[in-house]
Amino acid sequence: MIKLTKPSLYHVALKKRQAIATGKMAFYFDRPPGFTFTAGQFIDLSLPNLSKAEPEGHTRALTLASSPSEQHLMVATRLRDTAFKRTLTDMSIGASIDIEGPFGQFILPTDDSRTIVFLAGGIGITPFRSMLVESAHHKLSHRIILIYSNRHPKDAAFLDELQTLQKENEHFTCIGTMTSPNRGTEIWEGETGRIDQVMLKKYVKETEKALYYVVGPPAMVNGLRKMLESAGIPKTDIRSEEFVGY
Repeated sequence: MIKLTKPSLYHVALKKRQAIATGKMAFYFDRPPGFTFTAGQFIDLSLPNLSKAEPEGHTRALTLASSPSEQHLMVATRLRDTAFKRTLTDMSIGASIDIEGPFGQFILPTDDSRTIVFLAGGIGITPFRSMLVESAHHKLSHRIILIYSNRHPKDAAFLDELQTLQKENEHFTCIGTMTSPNRGTEIWEGETGRIDQVMLKKYVKETEKALYYVVGPPAMVNGLRKMLESAGIPKTDIRSEEFVGY
C-alpha cells in the first residue's frame, strides 16, 4: 500500500469486536470529529503495548471496511497467532488506539462510466465492502459486479450483507464462489471453483471494456492479473492491492 495523502494522527476508542467469518474478526472504533476518508482507503493502526515484540513493530496498515457514510470506523482482519493480532483481540472495550491516515488511491473513479468488476479473495473483500455500501448510500450509477472467492461459505466475511445489498442497488451484482464448498454441513448452491475466464465471461458482458479491481493474497492477485491480461484486458484497466498476513 502506498501512502499518498497527508496523514493525521487520532486517538480512538475500541467500541466492539465481532466475529464475521471463520478466523476473521471486525473491530469497531469511535470516529474522530473531522475524520474524513474515501471508500477504499486505509489507515495505520498502532497498538500501545504488544504482548511480544515483533520485527514489524506495533503498527499495521488496515483497510477501512466501513464506508464514509457510516458513523463508526471499522476494520476487519484475518486472525493469526501473532503478537499484534493477539493484543488486538484481547484489548479491553474502551481501550485507546492510535490511528493515522487516511492513505491510498485505491478508490472508485469519478470520471469513468464503464462497468467496474471487483475480484476479491478472502479478507480482500474489505475495501469493496466500503465502496459498495457507499455506492448504495449515494445511489451511484456505477454498474458494479463483484466476484468473491472463498474456500467455504463460513469463510466469507460480509457475504450475506453484500447479497442483501444487491437487492437494494439495481446497479450491483454479487457472485460468491467457493473452492471447497462441500467442507462442513452447510449447503452451497452458488458458483464453485476459482475465478477464471469462463466465470468472468459468464457475468461480464463486455469483458474487455470493463475496469477491474483485484484484492486478495499475493498469489491470488498475481494469478488474476495474469488471467485478465490473457483475456485481453489492458494493464491500465487493472487496479490491484495485495493483502499480506501478519
